[in-house]
Amino acid sequence: MKRPTISDVAQRAGVSISAASFALNGRPGVSDRTRQRILAAATEIGWHRNSAAHVLSGGTTNVIGMAIPRPATTLGVEPFFMELVSGIESVLATPGYALMMQVVADADAELKVYRSWWGERRVDGVIVVDLQGDDPRVGLLEQLKLPSVVVGGPADVGSLPHVWADDAAAAAETVGYLAALGHRRIGRIAGLPGLLHTRRRDEAFRDAATTCGLERIDVVHTDYTGLQGAQATRKLLSSPDRPTAILYDNSIMAVAGMSVADEMRLSVPADLSIVAWDDSQLCQVIRPAITALARDVAAYGARVARLMLDLVALDGEVEQRSVEVPAPRLVPRSSTAPPRR
Repeated sequence: MKRPTISDVAQRAGVSISAASFALNGRPGVSDRTRQRILAAATEIGWHRNSAAHVLSGGTTNVIGMAIPRPATTLGVEPFFMELVSGIESVLATPGYALMMQVVADADAELKVYRSWWGERRVDGVIVVDLQGDDPRVGLLEQLKLPSVVVGGPADVGSLPHVWADDAAAAAETVGYLAALGHRRIGRIAGLPGLLHTRRRDEAFRDAATTCGLERIDVVHTDYTGLQGAQATRKLLSSPDRPTAILYDNSIMAVAGMSVADEMRLSVPADLSIVAWDDSQLCQVIRPAITALARDVAAYGARVARLMLDLVALDGEVEQRSVEVPAPRLVPRSSTAPPRR
């Protein structure tokens, strides 16, 4: 089946090929009435822009890239990440943008992807996730001048626009709540140790523990999966001086931790209080329901996407380059209570 061309559109609308080109590419040179007739003709015969030719002529790709530096096996079970992507997609879809995601093995592979996308003009901009300390991606993207938005910050992002939330405030609220319940020994089962937000949460939890005068806070790092979350829980609960409360960096690990507590004949919340960092349906439907730090993750992703589109439209000259979204708020549920005396 022959693909319709601009020549076919021009013939259908009864105009010259140049007039059809002006109208279909959003350029001046035709009246509004003629433009509408041409666009209607294009719709009738099923004409679509040749994206490759459009890019070669200096147009945009209408594609935003996101390289994911995590194993693909962990993405499908991570509620936060999937909600973030859904929020990004909800905004990009309206103006006809697509989100192109690519899983990469490590930092070097991600840098190669960015160079390739930039050199081949495959994307109009990129969204950067899982920020690390002294992150080499920041310097490269600044050098390439490829429009970029970082999910994270506000420090260690160079000159790149970024969207962030105050994790330190959320950590302090959570530790203060557990301390008020009477907990003196708290465990923290965290995510990947190389991630900047993991390090900041570690520091914030320790600072809050010191402020509240807790005996100690034990931290075990994992890959965010339920398997490692369960292993880390067994490690903490097997200690002679086990914690009476554990904070998990996501809901998957919190649910896994609850299963381990049951396996070890510990009652939640009488023997062990459990808190999940990001709220999800899992936290709400399981019994006892899990106390969690809740935030509108989809709205977070939508804000990232809006900043990305502004960046592309304004050729990088956005006024607000640091956007703070609301911090997570603690939602107490049945999984937390004063420790058994």
